[in-house]
Amino acid sequence: MSVTTGFGVGLFRRFGRGMRIQGRPLLVLETAGRRSGEPRLTMLGWFPDDREGSWIVTATNAGSARHPGWFLNMARHPDRVWVEIDGRRTRVIPTSLEEAEREAAWERIVALSPGYAPYRETTDRVIPVIRLTPAR
Repeated sequence: MSVTTGFGVGLFRRFGRGMRIQGRPLLVLETAGRRSGEPRLTMLGWFPDDREGSWIVTATNAGSARHPGWFLNMARHPDRVWVEIDGRRTRVIPTSLEEAEREAAWERIVALSPGYAPYRETTDRVIPVIRLTPAR
């Protein structure tokens, strides 16, 4: 974990829902490093899902040509993904949304946070939209 990430996570743990990215509430996503297997923490803005109790996140990487590291970690170790929100840590099952479901979710994302719209214009890759569902 970098110093910046550690500082941000510390602030998140103290102020929780008071912190935002592009107007969106935050969560801490914990993945296992794809090579090291070590825990990796990332703060992400999240969006409500049409399925009760799940969260939607996007792997925009600010419109970069590359997927963010957390997404690659999650793809390598989908059974080692956790969400921390409101002081609770929950194991989740990540699912990349496909085609029409991804498009519908993206439209809701942009409606809630228009700052996400340009990310599609600055990259040639399909930006993953991921549902995080609590494991049962």
